[in-house]
Amino acid sequence: MLMRTLARRAPACGLLAVLTCAPGLISCRKSAGVDGFAKVRADFVFGSLALTPVQATQQGYHFHNQLPLDEMIDDYSPAGVRGQHLFWESFRDRLAKTDPASLAPEDRADYQIISDQIALALLELDTIQNWRHNPTQYVEMAGGALFEPYVLEYAPLETRYKQIIARLARIPNLMEQARANLVSAPEVWTRVAGQENEGNIELIEGPLKAGVPAALRSDYDKAARPAVQALRAFNNWLKTDLSARLSDWRLGKANYDLKFRYTLEVDKTPAQVLEEAEAEMKATQEKMAKLAAPATIREALDKIARDHTTPDNYLADARKDLIEATSYVRAKNLVPLPDTKNLRVIETPEFMRGIYGVGGFDPAPALEPQLGAFYWITPVPQNWPKERVESKLREYNTYGLQHLTVHEAMPGHYVQFEYANRLEPQSRRLLRNIYGNTPYVEGWAFYTQQLMADEGYLNSAPGYRMTLYKQILRAIGNAILDIRLQTMGMTDTQAMDLMLNQTFQEKEEATAKLQRAALSSAQLPCYFVGWKGWWQVRDEYQKANAGSFTLSGFHARALNESAVPLPVLERLLMREVPRGGM
Repeated sequence: MLMRTLARRAPACGLLAVLTCAPGLISCRKSAGVDGFAKVRADFVFGSLALTPVQATQQGYHFHNQLPLDEMIDDYSPAGVRGQHLFWESFRDRLAKTDPASLAPEDRADYQIISDQIALALLELDTIQNWRHNPTQYVEMAGGALFEPYVLEYAPLETRYKQIIARLARIPNLMEQARANLVSAPEVWTRVAGQENEGNIELIEGPLKAGVPAALRSDYDKAARPAVQALRAFNNWLKTDLSARLSDWRLGKANYDLKFRYTLEVDKTPAQVLEEAEAEMKATQEKMAKLAAPATIREALDKIARDHTTPDNYLADARKDLIEATSYVRAKNLVPLPDTKNLRVIETPEFMRGIYGVGGFDPAPALEPQLGAFYWITPVPQNWPKERVESKLREYNTYGLQHLTVHEAMPGHYVQFEYANRLEPQSRRLLRNIYGNTPYVEGWAFYTQQLMADEGYLNSAPGYRMTLYKQILRAIGNAILDIRLQTMGMTDTQAMDLMLNQTFQEKEEATAKLQRAALSSAQLPCYFVGWKGWWQVRDEYQKANAGSFTLSGFHARALNESAVPLPVLERLLMREVPRGGM
């Protein structure tokens, strides 16, 4: 279960001719008329979007100082890297001139988000340096550059295809930048990049080509041909060159501890989270044993796993589950709901399936929420052998698929981002969407899985509750896996034993998770940390509002803040009288 996180990587900066200036003078047409910290925040979010054109399109930001961002791709040239230094360091210096204690509580929350993102970006740029080791970063950039204007209807089709054509023309240069920058890579990163890049080629030669307006067909073919050639040449280079220059994907304790701190934004170290997770694992296993009795845990889960859909009905069943979950949330008034017509259930784009092996959520653009959001379901590949197909369907059985839909869509990520996309002022909305706290985001989605079980969803079916416990074990396992793999030398064998024998995952799920753990860092613990954090915030809020507490009121109030760090959320909720919902 994964929300799209492309927005949360550090930008690779370009546009130097426009943005190179003295620190503090990076301008934005949408920030005119604001003063003090509000101007810092506006300059930061709109400036960072201008430096990441692909992300700008995703967020609905199309022009920056008359520059057509939808025609551009992020710049990874030496000048682009220098521009990135300029951007982050100038804002670090600019932020240092503000005393956070002098700010109002909401601005102080934004100050922390900006400060942590600057630190995280500079850690990535100067020390971790994924731009020198991770080919998936370039491959996914190319795919996103083309997919976003194709799927988001922010302009007439012909206009968007002209932008796609302009971006196609830039892909050969992007691939050249990638080859110049990449000095080594872990085997798994190279392998997954090649697989995802095949998805890029399929996107260009398949859906994009089929949908091009007749008047632009010649221009499209002219731009697509060298783009595809460059992508194929890049895949060949991955196999014949980069694959021979291996590096380790593990961050090591020092780098991991810093990334963990700036990403999770909680007052806990990885060692403390690991200790909590291992204790929680034992307690959850005991609950499962009690619920399963007189059968064993594995016997009970095996019975649940046998009730599953088919590959052909997988997507359709997810859509049915969404309707059922929406009706239940509305009937129980668990949280005031947005207009659910804003959400579409579609197949995961091929160029994103390396890390989104099950599914994910792609939120509506923060500046154009009317364009809609997407709940991604990754189809079962037709060429998989029978045992792999069965393994995946057993993991995402009838109850497992329900949990996935609750998490990604209703009332999980989709509802949270619908609240986030109405936050004002606009610069705060963008800040908390693009750089918001991941434990808040993933924690909310996971919290809603337990919320639905606690409130009797599916007639309080024991199978749904048992699957929830399995999901809790998975979140616990995620945290243990990430911390031990990245910092403590955990082997693949030990990782598979944890997932298969202690958290009861199917082999296909465990294999995909091990790959995901190698592709990411400090993301997998967000589910466990966020889940625990949301329950803590709710408990404290309920104590403080004992006479007037309602679930609907609490959820609306907490979601109205958008993705602030969870300790900050608790302080903000304790400060104010509850507000209304959607």
